[in-house]
Parts: sequence; structure tokens; C-alpha cells
Amino acid sequence: MNRARKLACVVVLVVCAMSLAANWLAPAGYAKQFREAPDAPPSHQHLLGTDEVGRDRFARVLYGTRISLLLAPAAALVSTVLAALVGGLAGYLGGFWLRLARGFTDLFLSLPWLFLLITVRALLPLNVSPLTSVLITFLILGLLGWAASARVLSTSADALRNSDFILQARASGLHGPRLFLIHVLPNLKPVLYAQFWISIPVFILSEANLGILGLGVAEPMPSWGSLLRELEGLISFREEPWRLVPLLLLIVVMTSFQLLLSNEEVTA
Repeated sequence: MNRARKLACVVVLVVCAMSLAANWLAPAGYAKQFREAPDAPPSHQHLLGTDEVGRDRFARVLYGTRISLLLAPAAALVSTVLAALVGGLAGYLGGFWLRLARGFTDLFLSLPWLFLLITVRALLPLNVSPLTSVLITFLILGLLGWAASARVLSTSADALRNSDFILQARASGLHGPRLFLIHVLPNLKPVLYAQFWISIPVFILSEANLGILGLGVAEPMPSWGSLLRELEGLISFREEPWRLVPLLLLIVVMTSFQLLLSNEEVTA
């Protein structure tokens, strides 16, 4: 592991640890309003100041980071499982099923990803509780983000289908779902692992895009998307540079993920 990858690991771990410790680092919480100090500059009590309704920005950044960094992997897990079922199973079956799955995934991939997300989210109820909006947002990401991974997994499973150990297992009388679960799926673990980690930064950015458009996590619960949306009313970066913290944090985390993924690809 080189220095860049070590530094990226440290950055991601520190950000995750701080977000998980939000209850202790920012005990006031993300929703409490300090009505006597709306839109206040940074102070000892409010490290990043307050927003226009008096909520502590530091607390909202920590809680918003927690939501993105915890639920994006959950969405990635959903998409990876779907990719394994669709792509892996189609590659194992081969023939008509493989052609059908590849045609379906190609059709799915031809649709603009962001527009598809916006359309599906806009069709669902927008006036829901914050917790429900979180579950809806990341469930949509997981259910719509499986196609690219399924395309890769179908190719890998197709290559395994005629391998020696699979032919030997069939000759031993092992067929159907048991053969897929016992021999094919475990040998797809490296590909599944890679697709899972690749999906996490994609889903983080996707949620940020939805949040900026007002289609992501509902108020008062924060997320990186809703925090970035607050920059719309920023008049001057020089006068209020602390408001750029969510954007800078997102850039740092995404850069760290890219360093981790690129270094893993080079090693592979």
C-alpha cells in the first residue's frame, strides 16, 4: 500500500469516525434552532456558525456526512445483490438467458442515469417524513444502480460456466441452484467486492445531485445534497468561507475514494 492509498484510508476513517461521533461532538443536534442567533458566523459555541433558521452548521455537517457515508454502502449492497442475481445468474445459465439479460442491462445503461433518478424520485411522494425520504432515496439508488455491475458479472459468470471445476461439479451430479450458490457465486466474490466499492462514491454523488434539486433527504434531516443546496444563497465566498466546508469535505472524501479505487485497479 503506497502513501497515497494510506492517506486516503486515514481520511475516510477519520471522516467516518467524526460523523459517527456526532452525538458527542455536536450534542445540540442537527434540528435544534438557536433563534437568538440566525445566520451567525463561527464562534466557540457554533464552530461553523448557524444557518438562516439558527441551526448549528457543524452539527448538520456531521450528521449529513453520517447519512451519506452509512446509507450509500447500503444502497451499494442492494445494487450488488441485484447485479449478482441478474448478471451472475444469467452468465451461469448462458444462452437465451444471457442474451436477454445483456439486452436488458444495455437498454437500462442507455438511459441517462441522473435523469432516470430524477424522474423516478419525482414520481414518488415528496411530502414524507425525513426517515422515509432517506430510505426512499437510497433504495431508489440501489434498485436503479445495478445494471453496470450486472454487465460485468454476467461476463465473469459466463467465463466460469465452462471452466474445469464447474464441468467436474456437473459431472459429479451437482446442478441447478446448488451449483450456482456453491461454486459459481463464491468465485465471483472479487468482482462483487470491486463493484460494491465502486458503487459507493457513485451513490454519494447521486444523492448529492438529488439533494441539490430538492429531491433527496427531506428537512430537517441533513445530507450532503441538502447542505450543498444552501450554497445557492451564498453571496461571497470571501465573506462566508465556512459555508464551503460541506463542499470541500465532499471533494476530499470523493478524492480519497478515487485514490483507493485507482490504486486497487493498478495493483490488480
